Amino acid sequence: MDQELYSKERSASLDLLLRFQRLLVSKLYPADCIGQVPNTYSPDLLGVGSLLKKYTALLCTHIGDILPVATSIASTSHRHFAEVSRVVDGDLTGILLPELVVSIVLLLSKNAGLMQEAGAIPLLAGLLEHLDRFNHLAPGKERDDNEDLAWPGIMGSFFTGQSCRNNEEVTLIRKADLENHNKDGGFWTVIDGKVYDIKDFQTQSLTGSSIL
Repeated sequence: MDQELYSKERSASLDLLLRFQRLLVSKLYPADCIGQVPNTYSPDLLGVGSLLKKYTALLCTHIGDILPVATSIASTSHRHFAEVSRVVDGDLTGILLPELVVSIVLLLSKNAGLMQEAGAIPLLAGLLEHLDRFNHLAPGKERDDNEDLAWPGIMGSFFTGQSCRNNEEVTLIRKADLENHNKDGGFWTVIDGKVYDIKDFQTQSLTGSSIL
């Protein structure tokens, strides 16, 4: 409800759609449907599920039309990306879609059978490619991806440590070099044709050296 303080800039029609979306979700939230045997849902509940599917289809069609155009403009420069992001954030894509996705995941965790009957989830999956293309234009994407993949407190220090800088200076390491280094107490390993020094990680690992 705190976010409603920022809704003054939204149009009346967008506000109405958001309220309608929340009404659909609230009708499907499990007050009456928990514990029911699959395929025995009430006609009213199935009707709301069908309405959610139609609503999701219309929303996804609109977003599917908007995002390719937004991506095309945003790819021009970082400044264009920032402006397009601001517009998209105030559109259906930034206001209705995030809450709808979270709501459907929540409903799926509460009553998977009913949500499968409704059939709204595959419609949302069709937006993934469009969203991915747009997000890949974001400045600093590579840094964010590395931070998401890093293990907090362990791999984060590994990526930024001295060992990483040392590896950047080496253009080619032969198999014999690697074996000799490890015999001398080092801990190099090969992943996808690249050599990584995991000596620092070994001391922090909870799995033990044998697994590493």
